[in-house]
Amino acid sequence: MRDLGTGLHYLLKGQRWVAQHGKQYGWGLVPGLLTLVLYLAALTALALYGTDLSTWATPFADDWSSPWPGLFRGFLTALLFALALLLSVLTFTAMTLLIGQPFYENLSEKVDRDVSPDGTAPESGLPLHRELWISARDSLRIVVRALCWAVLLFALGFVPFVGQTAVPVIGVVVTGFFLTEELAAVALQRRRVELRERLALLRSRRLLVWGFGTPLALAFLVPFVAVFLMPGAVAGATLMARDLLGEETGQTQDADDQETPKPSA
Repeated sequence: MRDLGTGLHYLLKGQRWVAQHGKQYGWGLVPGLLTLVLYLAALTALALYGTDLSTWATPFADDWSSPWPGLFRGFLTALLFALALLLSVLTFTAMTLLIGQPFYENLSEKVDRDVSPDGTAPESGLPLHRELWISARDSLRIVVRALCWAVLLFALGFVPFVGQTAVPVIGVVVTGFFLTEELAAVALQRRRVELRERLALLRSRRLLVWGFGTPLALAFLVPFVAVFLMPGAVAGATLMARDLLGEETGQTQDADDQETPKPSA
């Protein structure tokens, strides 16, 4: 159970790190803001033209007697918007990390240098376009896995009692796991750790991952919070990645982590 607290500690420590490094925090907000604008624009367009899209997709309902065409198309429009919202939640982190690859790579490297005893950070040695391709490919694989879980949990949601109690809890825990994988991938990809190895590594310390990812998944349910927590989440996931790989971590500038000097005799 100790790993649960350790995971939460890394999450808080990452937020504290970016709070003490304002420049990195500021640049780390840019990808999240860009992604938020894109998603809001897409959802706004869907809200404005969703009815037209439903009408275009259901020409067979034109001959139905009133009010059934309007009710049916209204239901489809609402369902389409709900699915778009779910997809937005599931893909926001992956899209933000993809857009912000250079920003978050830089932030993660600075965290590594700050806590590394020798002041160095691992480098992948790959060109930027190759790193972007690997990130996009792995993110797509994770999103597909997350969607499979979402469909399963959606179906289980109709089971009496279980659907209203256990399923929401499982949903948050599963979301936290995949969220942590996406965030830790920034540091682990620089170390040439492939997706299959990353998943095995995270599964070997599930309590640590849940301690980090579950509170973050809950926080991300609040609108716009993800944008402001993302830089610190990347920093915290970098620290956690070092722990998972058994890398030595030296003293940082955090006052909470430094020992109080003992007075000389």
